[in-house]
Amino acid sequence: MIPAFLTPARPQRPARLALIAGCAVLGVTLTACSGGAAASDKGDDAAPAKAAPAAISVSPHGTAAVAGKPVTVTLAAGKLREVTVTAGKGGALTGRISADGRTWTSDRMAAPGTAYRVEAHDTAGSRDTASFTTRAADKVNKLTLAPGKNTTVGIAQPLSIVFDNPVKDKAAVEKALKVSTSNHTEGSWGWLRDYSGRDRVDWRPKEYWKSGTRITLDAELNGVDSGPEGGFFVRDYATTFTVGASQVVKVDLDRHRLALERDGRTVMDVPVSGGTPGGDKRSWRGTAVLMAKEGTINMRSETVGLGHTYDKMVDYSMRLTWSGMYAHAAPWNAAYFGRANHSSGCVGMSDADAAALYRQARVGDPFEITGAETKGTVAEGNGYGAWNVSWDAWRTRSALG
Repeated sequence: MIPAFLTPARPQRPARLALIAGCAVLGVTLTACSGGAAASDKGDDAAPAKAAPAAISVSPHGTAAVAGKPVTVTLAAGKLREVTVTAGKGGALTGRISADGRTWTSDRMAAPGTAYRVEAHDTAGSRDTASFTTRAADKVNKLTLAPGKNTTVGIAQPLSIVFDNPVKDKAAVEKALKVSTSNHTEGSWGWLRDYSGRDRVDWRPKEYWKSGTRITLDAELNGVDSGPEGGFFVRDYATTFTVGASQVVKVDLDRHRLALERDGRTVMDVPVSGGTPGGDKRSWRGTAVLMAKEGTINMRSETVGLGHTYDKMVDYSMRLTWSGMYAHAAPWNAAYFGRANHSSGCVGMSDADAAALYRQARVGDPFEITGAETKGTVAEGNGYGAWNVSWDAWRTRSALG
């Protein structure tokens, strides 16, 4: 790009600023471009060369620039006063001027497939503009957020993000995920493998949420490169949710009882029957989180690896794990409620009791399940099993340390 000479700030002392967008840079260490007057070929009597105007280098540059790097603007001489970088879709990149006033660096990365316009002002009153365009992403990564926007959830509900493609640069992605809470709740991101086999990251508090807490996630991912197999993110994401009443469902499979506690007070205590001991039909133990209230659904044993044991329409179904553990109505098993565990892994109860629990339970409520004859602890990725990991161990799963 040819330097553009600007109108002098003061007629008696011309001040000129040239913005040059075609200068190569490495990382954030920029090479300033400067122009120079050619020496005269008229011998010793020639007039001395005039000083070159001030110049600025911009990176990225060109019409097919590589995305995923900060935008940097560097002044060859003098000090920057203000730099504005706007995107073609109306967005803007914020940034900071260095202590010496020479360099401005954007806070976020340049996004793929985006046209940018740069406007720079120096302290002498000069101004100039430049533009560049990043090339489109070869591969795009997307994600699924839970819980849904503007929902009210139980005290154990984590923020959970499942990615469509693998995430190799987990630190870069996690750095872009901004969580804020209304009461400064302590929490941490933790990376895990979702039950689907995909990369997933959950943010859970150190302890159960306090009732009334409002949580906001700003996932400033546009322009972040998740790695060669995952590709770029090409948009930001956001969600906000609120924590409802403090409710805990306690399931004692040794006593065959289920109790719903609200604010520390027991509001339900009913007989149940859990998974049959001694084989694959045993229930899971540990803390599971109510993932969804699915109502009346068709349950078929082959979908959970139990052959052709059952094929039933089941009422008041409340999902606890991806692997198929539910709490639900099971009137066909009434002879065992409160007496023995005799189900195919779910926590069954009468129609009336299931209806009452279904009406009061909220997605995100913890189900704290105990019992000697179980097949293991709910895994982190099998629903929301992060509560079965100690707080110290959970924090080590953050990619940012």
